[in-house]
Amino acid sequence: MNKIQTPAAHTILGHPDSLFVLFFTEMWERFSYYGMRALLVLFLVTTVDKGGWGWSRADATALYGWYTGLVYLTPILGGYIADQLLGSRRSVVLGGFIIAAGHACLLFDTPATFYTGLGLVVAGTGLFKPNISAIVGQLYTKDNEGGRDGGYTLFYMGVNSGAFFGILLCGYIGEKISWPMGFGLAGAFMILGAIQFYFGQGIFGDIGLAKSQQKADAVVAEEAAPHIVSDRLVAICVFSFFTIFFWFAFEQAGGSMTIFAADYTDRALVGTSGMAFKIVNSLMTVIPTIILSWLLLKLFAGTAKRYLLSNALLLLCIGLIWALVIWMLRREFALDQSSVPATWFGVLNSFFLVILAPMFSKLWEKYWNPSGPVKFGVGLVLLGLGFAALSYGSASIPAGAKTASVSMIFLIAAYFFHTMGELCVSPVGLSYISKLAPPRLLGLMFGVWFLNTAIANKLAGFSGSYIDDISKHYSMSIFFLIFTLIPIAAGVILMLLDKWMKQKMHGIH
Repeated sequence: MNKIQTPAAHTILGHPDSLFVLFFTEMWERFSYYGMRALLVLFLVTTVDKGGWGWSRADATALYGWYTGLVYLTPILGGYIADQLLGSRRSVVLGGFIIAAGHACLLFDTPATFYTGLGLVVAGTGLFKPNISAIVGQLYTKDNEGGRDGGYTLFYMGVNSGAFFGILLCGYIGEKISWPMGFGLAGAFMILGAIQFYFGQGIFGDIGLAKSQQKADAVVAEEAAPHIVSDRLVAICVFSFFTIFFWFAFEQAGGSMTIFAADYTDRALVGTSGMAFKIVNSLMTVIPTIILSWLLLKLFAGTAKRYLLSNALLLLCIGLIWALVIWMLRREFALDQSSVPATWFGVLNSFFLVILAPMFSKLWEKYWNPSGPVKFGVGLVLLGLGFAALSYGSASIPAGAKTASVSMIFLIAAYFFHTMGELCVSPVGLSYISKLAPPRLLGLMFGVWFLNTAIANKLAGFSGSYIDDISKHYSMSIFFLIFTLIPIAAGVILMLLDKWMKQKMHGIH
């Protein structure tokens, strides 16, 4: 069995400082993943004379679906390997270095290195993703169980901080400077993050060690009766299944929604509107950087004496973020005319999440804390409402049109609703898995969660590849209406299963 050790006494925001080692490690991994993902479809569809490969939209979104699907398929194998052989910590370190090697391959603009790079990122993510999530859950024992949901919310803020800066900086450099430089930047932060975790992993004590490394006198987590364990595993599978309906629509962000931003959205800004965008973009960028710097200083104050090299690497990463942010903003302010990068809209999800997460945390804690199935159902409905905004906004686009100039307000509204939906689904789901799964199967159950995310991502790419066919024969509005109706229907069904799901969870709320 996995053995759990009491977390360190030093805390940040009421949580063990070890949580923030995981926070920053996951942040750099998500920086690399989302930074590269933001560029993938745009790079493939960009014409050869502009540095791309000139693929059709259908082929590009189909590859996107295969890639993102496989990224979330391999964690079920990675979770099993960690549970049975390597342990969570070794798996995170090994996975991080494999991901970094994959990004290094993308620096070389050849088909062989491109596909090799994608394959390495897929393999590395399989080891990294489920096991870092499992370690978070093991930081919370009976002594601090009440902080588990909040811990996963903070961890999820790390996920989205990485996504925010990855999309913002890799997307900007890839679109405006060089595609290989955008891909390369993603890999640089991944390797720094993996090294930082390696030198700081002692902070976890026995948590995440392989069976052969665990101390004989470590506390063994108790397990419920077999029939309760069985029922709770069924509940995990049901939650995971319904995430397919969420992520298949949500992950249009990297495919059809990016195409909509690039070709159907009015992104040109001049005069007052251009200056207003520059100011808003600056505030959106600088404020999260200040918050992350403050968290890093808090972590440094508590752990620098024990893990100086790990903290030094974190300081280097934040310093690089500040340098890139200042360079990007100065470059944009020097331009007379601004054109909002198509990849910029992807940062809205992460920005809204950082702003809304504390509000949702307080909502669950003080005002309204429904069961997991109800939270999931609400999240699915909110996601559908986001696509309803896009369906309405694109109603004026003629069938078969290749370009248009729709107001960007509809994309902004969509990302706002999608983010609220995500806060009802993703961090809640991670927390429920850590509470429902027995410790001996924790990595595997996170793998099951990501397996369904893999199916959803493949479906996202497959369905997104029909954007041209559906908009030609029907309309762009009908295309987005599909992603309105399916999540809402799934959300209603899951809420109707609430009573049955409570029975399967046996007292877990």
